[in-house]
Amino acid sequence: MRRSFGAWPLLIFFAVVFGIPAIALVAGAFTTQGRPSLGNLSQSLQGGYLNAMLGSVKLSGVVAVLGAILGTFLAQAVVTSRLREAVLTASGVLANFGGVPLAFFWIATLGNSGVISGLIGLPSGSLYTFWGLVIVYMYFSIPLMVLVMAPALDGLRPQWREAAANNGASSWQYWRYVGIPVLTPAMLGGVVLLFGSAFSAFATANAMVGTVVPLVTLKIASALTGDVLIGYENIALALSLDMVVVAGLVMAIYLPLQRRSTRWLR
Repeated sequence: MRRSFGAWPLLIFFAVVFGIPAIALVAGAFTTQGRPSLGNLSQSLQGGYLNAMLGSVKLSGVVAVLGAILGTFLAQAVVTSRLREAVLTASGVLANFGGVPLAFFWIATLGNSGVISGLIGLPSGSLYTFWGLVIVYMYFSIPLMVLVMAPALDGLRPQWREAAANNGASSWQYWRYVGIPVLTPAMLGGVVLLFGSAFSAFATANAMVGTVVPLVTLKIASALTGDVLIGYENIALALSLDMVVVAGLVMAIYLPLQRRSTRWLR
């Protein structure tokens, strides 16, 4: 009884911080001109709003997959290196480096008048595109994946590789039947984490591409500043609810895969 009572402060804090905003979000998304309606949700899935949602999903998916692959290989390279501590420390810093400072860093380096772009002859405006934004997002996504995968790679015991070698298994067979199954839960978690990080990012994209690349977070910002159709003042809440649904679908895909990969280890 005492243990359950001790959890009440946390539950109350969770209800206030997350519950009240969630209720306000859902109520506003289903309210049009003061009346219950599906108008906001319907409008959020049409025209430019739908393109922005698809653009965010595409961008987040590309960043998550590329960041997971490159981050895993980098983590594998550094876990046994003398530079391990330095790389992990740098990854912790770079994984939290974002927003306007990150955008300024890349614009000053590879922008139209950047230091490096003039030396290598980079085409004007190439940074302010979809793939330019992917490169910028990878700057914090790869270090984040390194932080996720390093502990998982540490869990690969040397005895497993030795046992596989003693039984005549090749390096590929070791990774196929031992290494990859063990690492799969961490890799899936890293992909979901990178997807969510890129999907919710706003300041970097806003400072770099503005309206050039359609993203749902930029559309929400425009809706909050009044750039909406008359009668659809709550469209920003509907777009936010759409983002919650997308995040829920991603987690719904991730959790069964994680349970399946966990069974491989039993």
